[in-house]
Amino acid sequence: MNRLNPIAAALVAVFAAPLSSQAQQAPSPKTSASPAVLQEVVVEGSRGDFNANGTSLTKLPADLHDVPQSVVVVNKALMQSQGASSLADALRNVAGITLGGAEGGQIGNNINLNGFSARTDIYLDGFRDRGQYYRDTFAIDEVEVLMGPSSMLFGRGSTGGVINQVTKKANLHASTEVSASATTNGLVRTTADYNRPLSDTSALRLSAMAQSGKATTRDQTDVQDFGLAGSYVFGIGTPTEITLSALIQHNHDMPDYGLPPLNGHPANVGRDTAYGLNSDHTNQDVASLNTTIRHKITPDVVLRNQTQFNYVRTSAVETAPNTIGTVSAAGFTPLPTSAVSSLPLSSLYVRGQSHDRDIRDYSIFNQTELSAKLSTGSIKHELLAGFEVGHDGYDNQAYYRNGSCNGVALNAPSTVAGYNDCVPLLNPSYSTAGSNVVSQAGNRAGGSANTIAAYLNDTVTLTDQFKLVGGLRFDRYIASITNSLNSATAPAAAKNTALPSAQQTVNFTSVRLGSIWQPSAAQSYYLSYGTSFNPSLEQLTGTTGQQNLDPEKNRSYELGGKWDLLNDKLSLNAAIFQIKKENARSLVSTGVYVLDGTVRVNGARAGATGHITKDWQVALGYTYLDAKVIQSSSLDGTLGKIPVNTPKNTLTSWTTYKVAPHWEVGGGASYMSARYANPTNTVQAGGYTRWDATVAYTQPKYDIRLNLFNLTNKMYYDALIQSDGGRSVPGTGRTAMLSLNYRM
Repeated sequence: MNRLNPIAAALVAVFAAPLSSQAQQAPSPKTSASPAVLQEVVVEGSRGDFNANGTSLTKLPADLHDVPQSVVVVNKALMQSQGASSLADALRNVAGITLGGAEGGQIGNNINLNGFSARTDIYLDGFRDRGQYYRDTFAIDEVEVLMGPSSMLFGRGSTGGVINQVTKKANLHASTEVSASATTNGLVRTTADYNRPLSDTSALRLSAMAQSGKATTRDQTDVQDFGLAGSYVFGIGTPTEITLSALIQHNHDMPDYGLPPLNGHPANVGRDTAYGLNSDHTNQDVASLNTTIRHKITPDVVLRNQTQFNYVRTSAVETAPNTIGTVSAAGFTPLPTSAVSSLPLSSLYVRGQSHDRDIRDYSIFNQTELSAKLSTGSIKHELLAGFEVGHDGYDNQAYYRNGSCNGVALNAPSTVAGYNDCVPLLNPSYSTAGSNVVSQAGNRAGGSANTIAAYLNDTVTLTDQFKLVGGLRFDRYIASITNSLNSATAPAAAKNTALPSAQQTVNFTSVRLGSIWQPSAAQSYYLSYGTSFNPSLEQLTGTTGQQNLDPEKNRSYELGGKWDLLNDKLSLNAAIFQIKKENARSLVSTGVYVLDGTVRVNGARAGATGHITKDWQVALGYTYLDAKVIQSSSLDGTLGKIPVNTPKNTLTSWTTYKVAPHWEVGGGASYMSARYANPTNTVQAGGYTRWDATVAYTQPKYDIRLNLFNLTNKMYYDALIQSDGGRSVPGTGRTAMLSLNYRM
């Protein structure tokens, strides 16, 4: 159940305060004070540069050479060059990332980072963006990925790292850009981005998006989405700058649960085969509001306060391929758990299962940070001190459709399994079959959590060449959950292993240590250590025994270097690292876990971004992951196995070359080695290489671009879902997109 407790209510009041303050200030007459004199800003580079030398994260130094961790930035130029319109598209530039599905179904962006789920590690302007929704790039300037455990900076989670989306902000440069695109599979899309200065110190920016059609070549990917984002910044160039921003988005999409496993691999059926119903849909409404106040007390001391409210509502009617079996007069008989069969595919059927639900996810957080530069003798300090309070809420009303197959009921009486129909494995007659099954209310899961945290970080410059980084953060996380299905009055046959209710309080101290050697301005070498933690009720859901579990504890060690070449036009980086998760939850029976696991990932990564020549630029990334479960319960079958959706090798590449004054060509390959779809490694999706290309005609006022996706029409699996034995979602077939960008 959603709970707006006193802390949440207080945060709502804090968020509203700047709006009220601004409303009161608006009628004030102009004073005779001299107008602010803006400092000259010299911007190097061009509109199409892929290289980004910093991040927007205020918790990190502006210069990436001073960050003892790997950081990958995917900027607007790179996204536009590739025709990327979603967060998932943008993250294809980050080696070590794979796409996945949430437990129980594929809703929104679910990311695996360095072998660990990043389900709750997606951020928007530095704040946790915990809702599961389809994230678009129309309001995004860049995507930043900070590798490795980082609870000292971000609190709970961040085992494999964090993904931060940076929204477009108003500025004093007047600009308007509109775009339109269409694909060969039938998706049309348009965006607009309008920025206007309102005075010498204030500006307004509006961005909009609408799209309709088929997102991929698969039979079940129709989308109808629109979004609007805006930001108003005042006090630009003055000691006090205030930013108000908002994002609203509506999605009406068709879910894609992919293919069920058979004989250890995704069922060998046509790439476009889908097992849902044409009545399936996922409706999502997203709202995000942000207020940021930045006050420069002195040139070296800055106080910053930020409040953000995120709300996501998801209404889903979805049918997933649950398992493969045979059909007779007795009804549906599933294959053994391992889904092994020598029968011809034409004799097999797929049992559908409803995944209907109505979810409300919200969070409100406030963060106050003080950053200061000071010296103690010859030693320089860059201090960051922060305090954070926040509240998360979650409410999920599930529904189920118990149906039949060949005239025989698929579900035992009083159960809420939701098996609703069966369709042939081959040519499943994508239709409304089974959609007339009555929908009934199932479990209602609710949860809420309060967070209070304080942190302190110091970057110490001992000499011009040596720096030390140290930080501590204390988190107090208090969570509670409920499940109506397991209440005392629920039928015994309907109950499952979910907890009727539970409460948990976790106190945790996170650590960050690093040393940096910079023999010159163009090179930096570092050694770092970081920790993070995952409370068992972190996702505001839980099963038997989880309420009494300690947090999972994560540690990382990283040794790396960063280099600038060719007059700082080309940036290189490389690192070796180890991430170890201890106290990992280990499954001992269906839905029941104990703290008996250890997962270890030994890895290496390397990357290059920027110009090789004036006309030739690249964005490359490679990651090697040797991941293994080195300790687990003897009952869960994962000891010695490779974590789900963790390929050993991933390579991303993209390059463009200006072959003539107004012509650009480019392309790249994405390689991923084989990976497993389930924890026991009995279902494997094969490795693949996907080739994409682009050609563009560019003018100062406009670009005309043709993007070609999956040039070789390679059959590959884009996302894996570990539930129901491990499903695999095929990627799009060969597709072309023509787009026009016009600037005013």
